[in-house]
Amino acid sequence: MSRPGAPEGVAREAAHADSVRGSPRSSRRPRPRRPAQCPARPRRPASTAGSALSEGWMMGSFALQTVDTELTADSVEWCPLQGCRHLLACGTYQLRRPEDRPAGPQSKGGMEVEEPQVRLGRLFLYNFNDNNSVHPLVEVQRKDTSAILDMKWCHIPVAGHALLGLADASGSIQLLRLVESEKSHLLEPLSSLALEEQCLALSLDWSTGKTGRARDQPLKIISSDSTGQLHLLMVNETGPRLQKVASWQAHQFEAWIAAFNYWHTEIVYSGGDDGLLRGWDTRVPGKFLFTSKSYDEHILLWDTRNMKQPLADTPVQGGVWRIKWHPFHHHLLLAACMHSGFKILNCQKAMEEKQEATVLTSHTLPDSLVYGADWSWLLFCSLQRAPSWSFPSNLGTKTADLKGASELPTPCHECIEDDDGEGHATPQSGMKPLTEGMRKNGTWLQATAATTHDCGVNPEEADSALSLLATCSFYDHALHLWEWEGN
Repeated sequence: MSRPGAPEGVAREAAHADSVRGSPRSSRRPRPRRPAQCPARPRRPASTAGSALSEGWMMGSFALQTVDTELTADSVEWCPLQGCRHLLACGTYQLRRPEDRPAGPQSKGGMEVEEPQVRLGRLFLYNFNDNNSVHPLVEVQRKDTSAILDMKWCHIPVAGHALLGLADASGSIQLLRLVESEKSHLLEPLSSLALEEQCLALSLDWSTGKTGRARDQPLKIISSDSTGQLHLLMVNETGPRLQKVASWQAHQFEAWIAAFNYWHTEIVYSGGDDGLLRGWDTRVPGKFLFTSKSYDEHILLWDTRNMKQPLADTPVQGGVWRIKWHPFHHHLLLAACMHSGFKILNCQKAMEEKQEATVLTSHTLPDSLVYGADWSWLLFCSLQRAPSWSFPSNLGTKTADLKGASELPTPCHECIEDDDGEGHATPQSGMKPLTEGMRKNGTWLQATAATTHDCGVNPEEADSALSLLATCSFYDHALHLWEWEGN
């Protein structure tokens, strides 16, 4: 669970039952379905940039697009691998109860045969296209499956491919391999392993949650299930195939989350519906290293060398379901806070001075629960040269006049093809001059004189103020794409 970019020993956990997810025991996590008393919101158009809530708008987050996921959405993950960072996966979970289904041949003489609840799921794969200002997210694949409770991309290629792991309601961990198609990419099934009978797989994490690893470090997955167990799996990279190494009872109720310490991958953390955060050494499975009891809608930052006292404690007024560190700006934390929407926190002083983290953005979505949130790994590289253009601003009708190259940051060398013989940089595809149509309609990328780029550039060479993020929510069946402009 330690932050990929943090100094060794500094980790982050949420101090409620799941450590990253959950809500108070008196109101245990709502099962992923829309209750009868909470009707779905009216569907929004695909692009809702003009209807962002004022709270998020004023604090630097700007809604670029809303996609109807049809089923309730609870997990969203940007691919972290270079060359594939324009791809976004979204998982859904829909509980279909017997009363939701039409009467079939089971109905005889007015007597209904009781049927089990069915948990439906669907996996979506989207391509982010920065040339399309109206619908930048384009669906390239949808795949029906058992309900998806969690998913993670592996941070390193395996056998030459990007891998996506799914934890589903059938109690299985699935591996899907990303392959190239004619127009984009597709995910194809690769391997699957059932954890236990009569359980739901609730979470998973790869041992490579940070870029790079030691050559002799095996590739592992830790998973948790609805019976409170943890499962350590080994990934045979030549296959790749899944093999269970160990299982143990970790919590009395549902174990909602499990994650690795990425610098010491023998250590894992878990949180469950019994209100406990626990640490484990997988070399001695079943014997916990520590236990912390808390379930209070707060985010706690920990130094893993001392788990008796958190470094910082920040209330967020909502059950924290997922938290994600920014891939490049390591003091920024994105939190999906269920009924409290999503929040972006600055944890710099919390890590250095043990102060409460600062909430930079707080954005609530009415009548919905935000369960999924993730930062994009795409970088924003600014244009090197531009004429005296007037760019539409994201915040209302103001314009920003950009007058010459001296006022623009220098881009990374991979973002520029070559000069035109007169010393002027020629932009690559996606870095086009502002046309009259663009000036009238405006696009969010031209508004900042920047373009996204999936290259090996250092984060310091990119525009540090701009970030893309995605959230997904229950009840409104929505995947939201946001631009966030920080300091």
